[in-house]
Amino acid sequence: MDAPLRQRLAAYARLIRLDKPIGSLLLMWPMLWALWIAGRGHPDGYVLLVFVAGVPAGVARSTNADRDFDAHVERTRRRPLAAGEIRPWEALIVALVLSLAAFALVLTMNRLTIALSFVAVALAGIYPFTKRWTHWPQLVLGFAFAWAVPMAFAAESGRLDAGAWGMFAASCLWIVAYD
Repeated sequence: MDAPLRQRLAAYARLIRLDKPIGSLLLMWPMLWALWIAGRGHPDGYVLLVFVAGVPAGVARSTNADRDFDAHVERTRRRPLAAGEIRPWEALIVALVLSLAAFALVLTMNRLTIALSFVAVALAGIYPFTKRWTHWPQLVLGFAFAWAVPMAFAAESGRLDAGAWGMFAASCLWIVAYD
């Protein structure tokens, strides 16, 4: 592999923050808790794979939405999109490919999980923009990250019970508190 291609692939990996996965881990924790609880300690391996595979798509979409701000923030100015290592259209292609792959995987789940995925996409899509329009973007982030909880319960059991909604609410509060 030649050096320019290797550098480009490394920039794409940094776009989805493989080098700094804390955001992805914070996104996955409520989802993983829900999968383990809904699966009674033994979540379905395929369902686990589908849910984990969807995380990079959300990260790519969020990073792309924040591209104009990241260049002006010390902590984020070296991200590949903000630093000009990749162009906005490239980031859009990466986000689109990852999103389509994630959606294709979700389509293998049950109807309830598929229906809930549309809410997940909407929440993930509006979150980056709430930083500009509201004083409570953390609440929307809480809903967006915690929405994996009802999705996980739906994927594992095909239904949503009071426990799923209680865990969703608790996850929202935890996310608002840490963010």
